[in-house]
Amino acid sequence: MATWGSRGLRGSTLEDLVNLSIEQYRKTGLGLVQKIPTPIKPLEIDKNTRHITLAYFDQKSTVDYIGVVQGIPVCFDAKECMSDSFPVANIHEHQMNFMTDFEKQDGIAFILLYMEHRDELYYIPFRDVFSFWKRARSGGRKSFTYDEIDRDYRIIPKKGLPVPFLEALKKDLDFRQADTE
Repeated sequence: MATWGSRGLRGSTLEDLVNLSIEQYRKTGLGLVQKIPTPIKPLEIDKNTRHITLAYFDQKSTVDYIGVVQGIPVCFDAKECMSDSFPVANIHEHQMNFMTDFEKQDGIAFILLYMEHRDELYYIPFRDVFSFWKRARSGGRKSFTYDEIDRDYRIIPKKGLPVPFLEALKKDLDFRQADTE
């Protein structure tokens, strides 16, 4: 299996790799997660091919993915950055509102962040995302840095599973359990 930076994955996006992984999780019965399409409003449709040729985004979407893993509701967004600093503004207010509400319903929200220049992928627990968001909203730093990311949540590709995020999800669940005891 190709790794993140290998020639075999050149041209693939993080979303493509996540989609491959969630399909593997579905096939093995570990989870059922779906990509949520961004709603669009077609303006022009080619009458011959019935393809949309012009459209605009109809409304704000929630997050990229929603599903259930071993009975646990999950929602997450996949983000990429090209430096050691990720702008919190890249996590939109409607996404934060949705993830906050999702967590209030005992779901697990998180972000998968691929740091392209380092060729590293991280699971960012919602508690950290919320902390970075709150800091930015109260006048503090408007981004979070590589040094602020918990390295215990690094995601390493495995054979047949380019984004094995379930291990990081388990760590997050274990942390939450320990935090309530």
